[in-house]
Amino acid sequence: MAKTKMQIKIENPEERILVLAVDVDNDLFRKTGISGPLVGKVQNLNGASQLALADPEDTDSNTMFEAVKIYDELKDNGYAVNIATVTGSEVEGYHADREVARQVDLVLKQFNADSCIFVTDGASDSRVMPIVQSRIKINSVRVVKLKQAESLENTYFTILEKLKEPHYARIVFGIPAIVILLFAVSYLLGAGWEAPAALIGLYLLIKGFGLEGGLIESFRSFGFSLDRMSFVFYLTSMIFIAASLFIAISDYAAQVAARGVLLSLAYGVQGFLLLVPITLILYLIGRIIDTRSTKYMFRSFKYWIYIGSSIIFWAITYAFVAWVIGQIYFSQFIEYTILAVAVGVLISSIASQIRRRILSTVEMKDKLVVNELGALIGKVGGLDLRRGRFVINTSFGNPVDYSVDRIIEISERVVIK
Repeated sequence: MAKTKMQIKIENPEERILVLAVDVDNDLFRKTGISGPLVGKVQNLNGASQLALADPEDTDSNTMFEAVKIYDELKDNGYAVNIATVTGSEVEGYHADREVARQVDLVLKQFNADSCIFVTDGASDSRVMPIVQSRIKINSVRVVKLKQAESLENTYFTILEKLKEPHYARIVFGIPAIVILLFAVSYLLGAGWEAPAALIGLYLLIKGFGLEGGLIESFRSFGFSLDRMSFVFYLTSMIFIAASLFIAISDYAAQVAARGVLLSLAYGVQGFLLLVPITLILYLIGRIIDTRSTKYMFRSFKYWIYIGSSIIFWAITYAFVAWVIGQIYFSQFIEYTILAVAVGVLISSIASQIRRRILSTVEMKDKLVVNELGALIGKVGGLDLRRGRFVINTSFGNPVDYSVDRIIEISERVVIK
């Protein structure tokens, strides 16, 4: 074999190798209109060249060129090798990861590789390594780092270019803009600084505990389509939310002069909570209709459990506020709390029992088990409905015990969260 500059060590010279470049945020499509996956040297060179022409400072084009270079070196050394670039989504997180997983599966159907060389620019692309690793062995990781001048001028222009990207622009400009608007609206309504501060604190709380992904996914899945019955429930729930906010602000404004800030806030919270049960039930009914219409039958059961949890939270909060205001005695607050917990637990128990009864009628033995991203976990080894557990025999030969509540869908395979 001819000597090259390649530093990658391959234990088995006969194995089929895939050189894989990843563009998680899908700059390739946004800037050139080229969709992934790109398979083969010609497609990758064409895609990298067009991306470099569209945006010479984009690191993804350099990653693709590096992948082509590695491909050529391996080819010259006589290896059975192919090259591919997979893309994710502008909406980072779950959507991007799912698209990367889908495209990797497509590539592996075209080229049945034994292992791969993962080429990345070291940024968010490295996050999807476990997804790739669940489908194919990674023999080597090549991180592409650009050589840049360290002068202040280059740093300045680098920051400017980053601010043009939607992800960074939302953080640097969007969040301060929302904060300023909140204080302006609060000033016009005469609500003081407390309401904006509470909303900002709520946002930081959601961000700090990593809840924003689930909330964004929930809002995106509202399903505002006139072709779906759930549209009526979603629209009505949003109207009730707006009405609840109006009642809360009105009650607060009506009491603040006579009762002070803290007690007036309690009246505002009580006013907001009046319509919350109707809002939650309408929204959850819409979600249940959507899950049934898309044949995700088991996903709908978690919404029944959410209804039970929502009843507990709403009733306890409402009773607590009523006690603070002086509308009920503390003993009544305790009684309402116990009753709310009992009703919530009853609803959740009924939903779990129905779920398990349906599971007893479904044949699950030896079905493939995958997660929501499509990564293979193993096969169903057994089901114990009395304990509410099922066993997965993984590809490594060891059994893993899971709760049946993690099942999202059962068709030709079992999908778990």
